[in-house]
Order: sequence, then C-alpha cells, then structure tokens
Amino acid sequence: MPRVRVALIADIHGNADALRAVLADIDRQGVDRIVVNGDVVNRGPDSVEALSLLLDREDVTFTLGNHDDLLHLWHTRSDTLPGDWFTDPFWGATDWSAAQLDRAGLLHVPQNWPITLRLGEAGLPGVLVAHGTPAHYRESLSERTDPERVAELAGSAGVLVGSHIHRPAQAELGGVLVLNTGAVGAPANGDPRAQYLLLTATPSGWVPEFRAVPYDRSGVLRRFETSGLLRTGLSAEIFRDEVEMARSLYTPYWMWTEANGYPRDERTWAAFQRDHLLPRTP
Repeated sequence: MPRVRVALIADIHGNADALRAVLADIDRQGVDRIVVNGDVVNRGPDSVEALSLLLDREDVTFTLGNHDDLLHLWHTRSDTLPGDWFTDPFWGATDWSAAQLDRAGLLHVPQNWPITLRLGEAGLPGVLVAHGTPAHYRESLSERTDPERVAELAGSAGVLVGSHIHRPAQAELGGVLVLNTGAVGAPANGDPRAQYLLLTATPSGWVPEFRAVPYDRSGVLRRFETSGLLRTGLSAEIFRDEVEMARSLYTPYWMWTEANGYPRDERTWAAFQRDHLLPRTP
C-alpha cells in the first residue's frame, strides 16, 4: 500500500499568519491532500486573505463550518437568525467580516461546500469528516461524546473526524476512532500554536498525528486594531483575547449572559472576566 497522508485543518477564523504557518508545515510533511474542515472565516481580521490562500491551492477540499455559513446568513438577513441580532452592537465583528468577504466577491463561495466528506483507502476503515458532526455543524465531537451517539453518527465509518471545539481530541468509542482536529487560528486548549491533524494511511490502519506549529502572533493581534475590526465592538475584543490567551472566552461568556439574562456589553464582560477568568500573565 502506498503511503497516503491527509492534513485536516479547521477553525482558521480569519488568522492568515497561523494558516501560513500550517500550510508551510503541511508542505514539509509530504501531504497528498488537505481537507479544510470548516470555519475558515470570521472572528479574526483576515477572512479574505485566509480564504484566498486556500482557494489558490489545488490540493484543498472544504467542508462547511458554522461561521462560514453564518456570514452568508448574516449578509442576506436570513430569518433563520434572530432578528434582534442585526441591530445588536455585539454582532459588529460579524457584520464587518461579512462586508469584507462581500466586497472581495467571496461571500458566496462556502455555500457550495458540503456538510460532510468521506475519505477512503482500500482495505482501511472509512473516514467521515464534518466540522461539528455529520448531523449538525454546531454539534461537538470529542472523547466526551456518548459512544451510542458516536455509533449513530459514524454509521459504517470506522473513523469520525470533527473540529469546532478548538482543541484536539482522540478516543476509541464503541469501536470508532474519534478524532478532533484542534484549531489553526484560535486554539482553546492553552497552547497558542496553530494546530491541525495529520492522518496517514498504513497497512495497519489510519495513524493520527496532532501537530502544533509555532508562529508569531504579534501580526494578527496588531491587525485586530489596524484593520478596523477592533473598533466594531465587544465581540471583536473577545475574539482578540481568545487568540492572545489560547482559551475559549466567547462561548462561556455567551452562556453566562444567557443563563443570567444579562446584556452582552462592556459592563458584563468586565464582570465575567473578574469573576471567571484568571489574571493575565504579565
């Protein structure tokens, strides 16, 4: 069996510096194919650049992530989104990113991407890839997923690959190898390096390798300010802090405000940081 290597990358989130570092590492690994498992855009300042870098390559296949879809839904004022979001200043970063992609003529591109993708090599278990899970791009997949749910999602596939949670994961659940790619542009596991999954086909099965690529974050952090993104409001500030701290902030803050009926504004963000976040390292 010839050795086949597939790189699975995801959650780039408009961070072109992290993406370039990962693509350079991929090129050094002798990879045959790149699967971009969703969320190329939004959150960071470089949505146009990140998407353009990937579209310029011939070895890339995409699946649809929730943020890739969100920007199109936002721009078209889809009734699948709550109507009050469109007038809420908290969503300024999403509005900004959608406008950037629209001006570049790229907003429609992700609408052609499938929800799932299958990889197959003769004699090896099938690999089923989706940004969240094959059922929904916002459903999480990790070592914590119920084995019965894994079996339901995997069907005949022997390997199930997700992203979305911004941290790598690996587990054998109910006879299915469950893998999560981790995040290129906004990791949430405390490791600021750009992270992705490398799968190698061998006679004994698919061999996963989690890779973490160092890069200089000062550029992307600076572009939050120089691009104008940071001036759009609170969500951009939170997204920048996630890149800086390499941890999830947006989702726990959102859940905390929902649970308590609080508005999402600078006052409640300050309270959340005071009560729930460790002090930043100088």
